[in-house]
Amino acid sequence: MTTENPADTFPRQYARTLRYTVGAPRSFAVAPDGGRIVFLRSGPGRDRANRLWTLDPATGEERVAADPADLLGGGEEDLSPAERARRERSRESSAGIVGYALDASASLAAFALSGRLFAADLAAGTTRELPAAGPLLDPRPAPDGSHVAYATTSGALHVTRTDGRGDRTLAEPDADGVTWGQAEFAAQEEMDRDRGFWWAPDSRRLLVARADDTPVQRWWIADPANPGSAPAEVAYPAAGTPNAEVGLWLVDLDGTRTEVVWDHEAFPYLARVHWSAGGAPLLLVQARDQRSQQIRTVDPATGITTLLVEEQDDTWLELFTGVPAWTPDGRLVRITDTGGVRALVVDGQAVTDDTLHVRSVWAVTADAVHFTASEGTAGEGRPPGWTGLFRAGPDGVTPFGPDGDGAAAAVHAGGVTVLSTVAADRPGTTVQVLRDGTAVAAVASHAETPLLTARPVFRFAGTRRIPAVVLLPTGYDRDRDGLLPVLMDPYGGPHGQRVVQAHNPHLTSQWFADQGFAVVVADGRGTPGRSPAWEKAIAHDFAGVTLDDQVHALHALAEEFPLDLARVAIRGWSYGGYLAALAVLRRPDVFHAAVSGAPVTDWRLYDTHYTERYLGHPAERPEVYDANSLTADAPKLERPLMIVHGLADDNVVAAHTLRLSSALLAAGRPHTVLPLSGVTHMTPQEQVAENLLLLQVEFLQRSLGL
Repeated sequence: MTTENPADTFPRQYARTLRYTVGAPRSFAVAPDGGRIVFLRSGPGRDRANRLWTLDPATGEERVAADPADLLGGGEEDLSPAERARRERSRESSAGIVGYALDASASLAAFALSGRLFAADLAAGTTRELPAAGPLLDPRPAPDGSHVAYATTSGALHVTRTDGRGDRTLAEPDADGVTWGQAEFAAQEEMDRDRGFWWAPDSRRLLVARADDTPVQRWWIADPANPGSAPAEVAYPAAGTPNAEVGLWLVDLDGTRTEVVWDHEAFPYLARVHWSAGGAPLLLVQARDQRSQQIRTVDPATGITTLLVEEQDDTWLELFTGVPAWTPDGRLVRITDTGGVRALVVDGQAVTDDTLHVRSVWAVTADAVHFTASEGTAGEGRPPGWTGLFRAGPDGVTPFGPDGDGAAAAVHAGGVTVLSTVAADRPGTTVQVLRDGTAVAAVASHAETPLLTARPVFRFAGTRRIPAVVLLPTGYDRDRDGLLPVLMDPYGGPHGQRVVQAHNPHLTSQWFADQGFAVVVADGRGTPGRSPAWEKAIAHDFAGVTLDDQVHALHALAEEFPLDLARVAIRGWSYGGYLAALAVLRRPDVFHAAVSGAPVTDWRLYDTHYTERYLGHPAERPEVYDANSLTADAPKLERPLMIVHGLADDNVVAAHTLRLSSALLAAGRPHTVLPLSGVTHMTPQEQVAENLLLLQVEFLQRSLGL
């Protein structure tokens, strides 16, 4: 790791390095024979442009396989609106090569730059541009490397030969609003499905999603700072409104199509697709209320699907990374909630118990299923925020990799594992290459060393054992400094775990602590990693459960730490922004100031797949939406509140903040609104991100009388 520019402050460095991700290796893949590792990494400092790299596990030698500066002749990237939207959905803020796909042998890598198609021969170390109809999205080679398929921004699906001898259209829109080979908004934003086509193992055909967003209501995102610019049209499926209509087709290389058939009316969400040599294609389709779902196989000759497993849950069914999948010998792998436990299931049998809470599957090999888990309800007393790697094989379930108290992630193939580990007592991520469990190489990081050191103290808070972190000012002395004003710094909602056994995720909280606060991060009910019951306790009740747990954690931690309960502020972004505004509106007896970033203030304005999972359909449960939204609470405001919102946000649109602000004004309640022109739900702009931290701390200090 390196440190650049001694004049840096933490806010400036944090913004410039995109939260210390610039220069860190990422997006690893391992060749099936274990002979090659592929990854992305940018240079140090301000260099946000990722290059494609390879590493030889036998020698540890790294080599640049593709450099955007060379391929674009030193010119700037030119991103289409569709590519910008795709990156927004995936929270991608880096540049250069931000994604790639490999053929089956990991000899050929395909990627897009400025809407153009490139292919890298990883063995020869050469890269060439292939003929393509751009601007294009998501190129993916056939398993045999003979072709690359890609989607276009016009909605078509193309395939081009890798020998450069021809590009042709496989499917093109038959009406406005139709796209082939692209994931629709809800799939990208909420289902963690960013793909729209999948190659057959024999490279002769593809499964291709056809999405028609004509039924989806249109919203317009304006740029008030540039009134001469036309508003951007966005197809946004708000809660209770129509979704895109999504189908799936088998498409041969000659363009012949066969529709894949299932009950679309009962199961409209295409959540997962898997096609490997282990068996027929697998689909996971969900009901709109997400309380039932089916795993079905597809007959590649007819498109007819056959039910394998149907799952039901009275609350909701979660989606998981890496499943459903086949083992090479044809056994079905899935993750499911059963008997109060989130378990790994192979061939119909649960192979894990209540000592583990299974999170994802990251590799399926001939002899084992590799998965990530946190501690279950009957675990052995791991600290809050721990996650580990495990292997389920003929000898049962065994730990895989390090047995420390940090967190780990991995990819694996051919006896070679790329193991990424983090820990609370060291910055950054350590990446090792293991062969048969023995370290043989390391992947270097060019990420900068943070200018400050986070000192998180982990606790299970109160009788509810809420995972929490407390951060005190550097050099704090209780006898000298006494009680400290408190800053609650949560996300607090579904899929957003803040309490993790890692260093860098706590740096911003430590910086706030060093401005004179005791910072508390608490993951109450609804956040991931504890148990199905813990996650599902928020059903139909965001406001009551998540806010109550923040108060519970605060009061419990005050019994041990120097927390001044007469001076408590709260800040958050997205769901955390909702929670921060909720706190000062409904519990002014506890919270004395709030900074609310990009908050959802009316859940009727948020998307279908997320909101209806937790709150139900607004036409069926209007009282639930009323109880969990904020606008009606405007007359209750009696504490300082700053609301921050990007005006270009197409995820949590600025209407949320504007409606709450209007209601506050109508009620005569003073408040502060900070509109961010040109900023989306992310804030990758360096100056904006830096100044946001400075403005927040100034507002909080002033509001608490510091």
